[in-house]
Amino acid sequence: MPAPQTSPGPKTSSPFASWKVDHAGIRVPDFEEAVAWYTNVLDFRLLESVSLGNLTFGFISPAADDVFRFEILAGPGAAERPPYDDLHESYNLSGWHHLGIRVDDVDATVAELKRRGVRIVSEPHDVAVMGLRLAFFTDPWGNLLEVIAPIIQDKKSGARP
Repeated sequence: MPAPQTSPGPKTSSPFASWKVDHAGIRVPDFEEAVAWYTNVLDFRLLESVSLGNLTFGFISPAADDVFRFEILAGPGAAERPPYDDLHESYNLSGWHHLGIRVDDVDATVAELKRRGVRIVSEPHDVAVMGLRLAFFTDPWGNLLEVIAPIIQDKKSGARP
């Protein structure tokens, strides 16, 4: 199979052209605890919830974003994830790795996350080749999240402020 090529333009003739990302699911053992953490610590909003059998499903969205939603899947039987103590160790597991969230200021966001007691896995740092400043943190169940923003450079010096 040939190496993938970048394709910056929309593929409007694709049979999947109507696809839009709707949500990502997060598996947790306790619904009330998860909703409390995401709404109290990250200021998400619970939009709706429903119970089916011994699982509860709830959709939450960031404080001011009505486009993207997380689906919380909660109930018995949720095995724990290994704790991410080091970002590079997390690359050893296959499957979904993290969810990236765009923010205005990575450093200010991480400072507020720390103030709220959130576990930071990777401090803010620049990835120049991607033009991004980023940091990683986890929720109490080991789900890895990333905050990202474009690297802003001082126009006079070319250095990051």
